[in-house]
Amino acid sequence: MSAPTASPVLLPAAEGALGWVDDQSRDRLAVARELADRLRGADAGDPLGVLETWNDLCIELRRVAAVGSLFANVHPDPAVREHAEQAEVEADRLGTELSQDRALFEVFSAVDPAGLDADARRLLEHTLRDFRRSGVDRDEATRARLAEIRERLTALDQELSRHTRDDVRTITFPAERYAGLPQDWLDAHPADEDGQVTATTDYPDAVPVRMFAHDAEVRAAMNLAFLTRGWPQNDAVLKEMFALRHELATLLGHADWAAYDAEVKMIGSGPAIPEFIDRIAAAAEEPMQRDLAVLLERYRRDVPGAETIPSADASYYSELVRRERYDVDSQQVRTYFDFATVRRGLLEVTGRLFGLRYDEVPDAPVWHEDVTTYDVRRADDPADAAPLGRIHLDLHPRDGKYKHAAQFDLVPGVAGRQLPEGVLVCNFARGLMEHDHVVTLFHEFGHLVHHVLGGHQHWVAFSGVATEWDFVEAPSQMLEEWAWDPEVLASFATNAAGEPIPRPLVEKMRAADDYGKGIQARVQMFYAAMSYWFHVERPDDLTARTRELQARYSPYPYVEGTHMFASFGHLGGYSSAYYTYMWSLVIAKDLFSAFDEDDLFDPVVAGRYRDTVLARGGSKDAADLVADFLGRPYTFDAYAAWLAREA
Repeated sequence: MSAPTASPVLLPAAEGALGWVDDQSRDRLAVARELADRLRGADAGDPLGVLETWNDLCIELRRVAAVGSLFANVHPDPAVREHAEQAEVEADRLGTELSQDRALFEVFSAVDPAGLDADARRLLEHTLRDFRRSGVDRDEATRARLAEIRERLTALDQELSRHTRDDVRTITFPAERYAGLPQDWLDAHPADEDGQVTATTDYPDAVPVRMFAHDAEVRAAMNLAFLTRGWPQNDAVLKEMFALRHELATLLGHADWAAYDAEVKMIGSGPAIPEFIDRIAAAAEEPMQRDLAVLLERYRRDVPGAETIPSADASYYSELVRRERYDVDSQQVRTYFDFATVRRGLLEVTGRLFGLRYDEVPDAPVWHEDVTTYDVRRADDPADAAPLGRIHLDLHPRDGKYKHAAQFDLVPGVAGRQLPEGVLVCNFARGLMEHDHVVTLFHEFGHLVHHVLGGHQHWVAFSGVATEWDFVEAPSQMLEEWAWDPEVLASFATNAAGEPIPRPLVEKMRAADDYGKGIQARVQMFYAAMSYWFHVERPDDLTARTRELQARYSPYPYVEGTHMFASFGHLGGYSSAYYTYMWSLVIAKDLFSAFDEDDLFDPVVAGRYRDTVLARGGSKDAADLVADFLGRPYTFDAYAAWLAREA
């Protein structure tokens, strides 16, 4: 981790964001165009000079796109969100235009890589590859059509996100029918003058209702509302998106979008995706059946003769199984996970693991009062030392905000020029948290750490989480292990009396979590299959195809009248590659095998992992990063053993 000399970006106050977004977008895109003009006349005999100018140009584009994407998803002012979306469109439009510029391509094609170091040669190879994948060597009409498609795809992706973000549905029932919900949830949802309580499909409502409400009708109503978000608007959006992606891929000589997309991923080819999906599905079949047998036995005590368990009841009865079979009561578990304590513990744990310190910046300008900002420093650096980066935590739901959990770039780091800045965007309750949400917080924070530690490359193309897309989840999935360790949790998870969470309870929680992993693996393969086959087949009836794929892969039957794909936002960003979550998990289990479970903070192992995997960003292929850390290529063995292990 080389010492940077740059400073964090100065964000505007919330009320000044509109002009700031417009100004920085206009100014940075103008600089990018000037740099492109300079490149067209550049001397290919100066390879490093060509790459440095290209690097400058890409920095400007990345800055505009990052701000556009972030503010379009988090800013409380609809006008700012709209302008941010437009900024992102303009950055993508210029990026597409430049990627199809033959004059630029000819300059790079003429560059002799002989005198370049390994990183610079890698940048040149990737740049030429990306030019070809953009259709620079196609005829003018084809290039024009490709540009139209890319611009429209950006707009469609924004529509998909907007429809899901803004479609918050509600259910309303008499207060007494919410029996079973935690007391803090009930306190936060007082009955109206008619004795009715309304719950929304946002996560802080939807998850507890489906998990704890004793009333099956209430659970079913929430499940139905949750699985119909974005419908029918996103049906047409997705069909157009799938069609345009297919057209783009075939114009570039690929069989379909999945084949085009997989070319630059670890998996390598489109047809390898369903093979991987079916391999995981087969490995999970026996664990899933074992899990379902337990779940169905408990369900039949209340619903005699039932052949299957509905998805609306799955969370509730899974919770009953955990409570009765494994003696884990999630409402008791929640008492140890107050949000403020968890956030503090997250920073302490990751700081200790990676040798970092997070210094709060209380006067930092932010887009909403909920956002907390920290400068990230080495743990042994003085308070006035230059930070490694800056992070912003935006962790509670509000109207108009992104509905899931994700890390957004704000600034891609470049060594000595600009500090990496990232934003964690989540939707957690302000009081007590489910442990699943604690795990999610650790997971998403893993992306943030990766962005900061990997954000000190010379070339912006390799900055931060810039590895192959089917590897990016692996470091975050591995960090989840620290949210399950009894000693780690006891260091911050305390109840109202200040008592740490007991080791026996954590061990029972882990056993209960192991119970459902076969079910979870098959649910993930249902999502992955939907992601792949929607792009390859482009079915006329997305609901019908969802139903078929659910019957093949999912442990739960389709719910009549639902259209869950309409709010499955990963069909936008992950497109045909949702398999990557499980692909990454296979690698994550192998990465974790290098740690001693009795000493998760071993500074030698943790330091080697930090420096050989996270700090390298995208400067090497992911398979090589893993091999550098493990001392061997990754294997399927650790994952297979974990999946087969009985609870």
